[in-house]
Amino acid sequence: MKESAGYLPSGFTSSEVQWHTLSFTHHGKQLDVAVPDLNAAQIEKLSGHIRRHARDYLSTLSVTRIVAIVDEAISRLLDRNHPLRSKAEALLPIVTGFDAEMIRTGLTGYLKTFRQPQLKRFLAEDFTDPHILDDFQPRPNGGFARAFGPELLLHIWAGNVPGLPLWSLINGLLVKAGTVGKLPGAEPLMAGWLAQLLADIDPQLGECLAVVWWKGGDSTAEAAWFQQPDVVVAYGGNSTLKAIQQQLPVTTRFLPHGHKISVGLVARSALDARQGAELARRAAFDVMRYDQAGCYSPQMLFVERGGRVSPQEFAAYLAHELQVLARKYPRRALSQAEAHHVAAWRSTEEIRALQGDRTLYGEATDSWAVVCVDVCEALSPTALGRTLKVVAVDDIEDAIPLIARQKIYLQTAAVAAEPDALFRLSSRLGKVGVTRITAFGAMTSPAAGWHHDGRFSLLDLVTMTEIEHAAEQAAEKFAPYAD
Repeated sequence: MKESAGYLPSGFTSSEVQWHTLSFTHHGKQLDVAVPDLNAAQIEKLSGHIRRHARDYLSTLSVTRIVAIVDEAISRLLDRNHPLRSKAEALLPIVTGFDAEMIRTGLTGYLKTFRQPQLKRFLAEDFTDPHILDDFQPRPNGGFARAFGPELLLHIWAGNVPGLPLWSLINGLLVKAGTVGKLPGAEPLMAGWLAQLLADIDPQLGECLAVVWWKGGDSTAEAAWFQQPDVVVAYGGNSTLKAIQQQLPVTTRFLPHGHKISVGLVARSALDARQGAELARRAAFDVMRYDQAGCYSPQMLFVERGGRVSPQEFAAYLAHELQVLARKYPRRALSQAEAHHVAAWRSTEEIRALQGDRTLYGEATDSWAVVCVDVCEALSPTALGRTLKVVAVDDIEDAIPLIARQKIYLQTAAVAAEPDALFRLSSRLGKVGVTRITAFGAMTSPAAGWHHDGRFSLLDLVTMTEIEHAAEQAAEKFAPYAD
């Protein structure tokens, strides 16, 4: 099978552009995806085209109108009878290797994040008055202010989770930024489909967008691209992000999102016989969802001793739930490198289990593994691919210094505890670097308006222009009605 991906505005015909083929084989099927790879002259032409149309058209749209356009596009992707939704359900399993049912249910939950009510939450989280994106609004300290998005915003996307680029693409549109997105090699389909839908709904808006590809590390392509944007949002490994930053002009705003690790904390108050089993079911779901490919997926749980359910019993519950989920949502086929990494991690844990301080659940042939550790152990990455470590602690507060050792990489923490403990733990977790506290079962579904890695989704993209009260007063002297 063959599929074309990406999106180019008018003036860029398929015959003029070089197309690179990305090949994918999963579930016994092969798909070749053609992606647009522009030369230096085309990069400059495209960048100028998008800047011009963003300035002349996108900047004139009200934020309410932009929300309505995005909402309509997302509504079509949620419609399982729409051709693009059908194509997504058919092709994304071949591209990503993830289970088809996992993709189907995951897409629906994810896309609902971008419906009109949720987009209003995105705006409300970052702007007291979202109309500050449309016109000057009064400020509490006097004067007026207006927020301006960049004329050209470049996104460099990661594809570890299907549809992930939609988050930043839509954020850019909400601040009226002309947008170019670099497709991830791991999932090059969803971003271009959304761009095409937006262009179908509003052809002039389609002139303010492009979704392209170039090979990461291609010095010629990157030298051309990195001279163009006002702002760059990039996702990827820390070494990749460092290499990008070194190539950008000092005046280009750079917003990187690198490696992260997430964790769970379970207090004894959540571990009675009834709630313990249900909690394990929700935690196992977080581990299963996209096989821990997301930064928000848990890799280690700290479980407090002294509850009706012991840490060892909780680990056994988790193992049972992961076994059940493995039948309903089979793990994707691992690459050779991934399989070797999982095997090496498991082998290490098996050897350490012989010392008597831990128990390993699951056979080598299983598509999951749980380790329960009876001694304090600092937070560290697992092998992913549904591998989880449960660490028993005497007091749930003891987990904080063990988590703090990964401070620069921390992102999400799921906390199961009574209300007072929730806020006490959240305060301490925030101090050591955790930027998102959520419930088990919701780790892989960030809320609309989530401040990714503790930063502002929209505010970081804009520049504020302020009219000071002094300028307003001075203008009165020049008014035709002035005495």
